[in-house]
Amino acid sequence: MDEARAREVLAAAEVLPGPAGEAKLLALGENAVFAAGDLVVKVGRDAGLLDRARRELAVARWLAEAGVPAVRAAEAEARSVAGHPVTVWHRLPDPVRPAEPRDLARLLRLVHALPSPSFPLPPRDLLGGVERWLKLAGDAIDPADAEYLRARRDGFAAAAAALVPALPPGPIHGDALPRNVHVGPDGPVLVDLETFSGDLREHDLVVLALSRDRYGLPAEAYDSFTGTYGWDVRDWDGCAVLRGARETASCAWVAQHAPSNPKALAEFERRVASLRDGDPAVRWYPF
Repeated sequence: MDEARAREVLAAAEVLPGPAGEAKLLALGENAVFAAGDLVVKVGRDAGLLDRARRELAVARWLAEAGVPAVRAAEAEARSVAGHPVTVWHRLPDPVRPAEPRDLARLLRLVHALPSPSFPLPPRDLLGGVERWLKLAGDAIDPADAEYLRARRDGFAAAAAALVPALPPGPIHGDALPRNVHVGPDGPVLVDLETFSGDLREHDLVVLALSRDRYGLPAEAYDSFTGTYGWDVRDWDGCAVLRGARETASCAWVAQHAPSNPKALAEFERRVASLRDGDPAVRWYPF
């Protein structure tokens, strides 16, 4: 789905106060995210994302009832418009500062203290997209690298299924990064609720551990995260398994961009080489 198609769907949805062509495009990925006036509208890539959109709205209602600061829906139901899921949200005020790891930790403490909601949350399937991303990469990547990642996927999936958690399992955000926190005048709120899952709480904590080791998050920022949350996931025996699963998924995710972007191919090859070499400290770059 390109921007032109997303705007066609946005216009057909008739949810904005003004013309769809004047809405500001905030993001374009699995969802096209538009803002106009006091509203934000998410247009899903295809009909297969409708159930996820419905679940995201259910999560937003549940968090509101629980008093957890998070983005709030402006319409209770997801629409299906020309084969695309459409959801409408209240627009957040402009940020007062960038979100920091300790902001994320405070919100995760609230989420991790919640019991499971009345509706089902899926398990966190970190590795579910690996095959699709590798197929999208096609001949742009070395077939041996693709097979290597498939083998890693299978190994880490089996190892993850056997983990004994240190924390009680339950609701998690699923993509716990500072970029998914918005700090407005009233403080930090969670955004991008579509990856909410019911699984090991450690999934939410290993993300910043990997950011520290691979993506250049300063040690003091990571320490502020663990200090605010109250525990360091690196002290858990299963940390290496969840880290390995996330590294495998992150590597395959970059691969899908390799056919059209030489920088993506170079980053993919850097990542695969570091995994093959067993070097946990080689710097990866966000893509």
